Amino acid sequence: MLVEVCANSLESALIAQKAGADRIELCSELGVGGITPSHGLIAEVLQRLSIPVHVLIRPRSGHFCYSDFEMAVMQKDIEFCKKVGVKGIVAGVLNKDFTVNIQKTSKLINNSRPMKFTFHRAFDWVPNALIALQQLETMAVDYLLTSGQESTAENGLELIKALHDHAKDLKIMPGSGINTKNAVKFKALGLTVLHTSGTLFENELDLQCKLPMNSELHLAENMVAVTNAPIIRQIVKTVK
Repeated sequence: MLVEVCANSLESALIAQKAGADRIELCSELGVGGITPSHGLIAEVLQRLSIPVHVLIRPRSGHFCYSDFEMAVMQKDIEFCKKVGVKGIVAGVLNKDFTVNIQKTSKLINNSRPMKFTFHRAFDWVPNALIALQQLETMAVDYLLTSGQESTAENGLELIKALHDHAKDLKIMPGSGINTKNAVKFKALGLTVLHTSGTLFENELDLQCKLPMNSELHLAENMVAVTNAPIIRQIVKTVK
């Protein structure tokens, strides 16, 4: 069974490889579901690792409906990944009704080739999982990362099995909450790949009396924070 480790840093990627991981999904900021890592991190990981590296292409946290501006950034990141030797791209786009945005997702897939393409956990928001699976098969997606539309893949085992049974060429890759105790359950289903982060918190500092830098104001999952022209215009007018 292929084990893909979601690594959020160079250190995590090196540890995962040494521990026996078969592949890395490289990203940043696991706390928001992951965003695209920096080009520097991608380049350094590729230089130091010998196992395949797939890269998450997600320009921000929040929902998966991307503007043309965001799509342009994603395309540039894919171009960079292709240039430096990344083996796979992890991405996906939804419509406002949470169905798969076939046009935009197809564009990402086509621009990713010959790299592998994984449709990520945006899938866990789609209203009809089996219809979405058929659409991804038609687009020749290689892997589908899913928790079975539950908070953890263990809770979503029933749907994961159904997806695995219906899939043809696409490989179902369970992810979210996979650990040392439940990993064997996914192998028992006949799955051939799984996704885990295997993280523990380290490098602790005592931040007592320090101002918090995490901002809940920017963690609205149903909206996207965008610079507001009237606000900036008024500030500029005030200080100029």
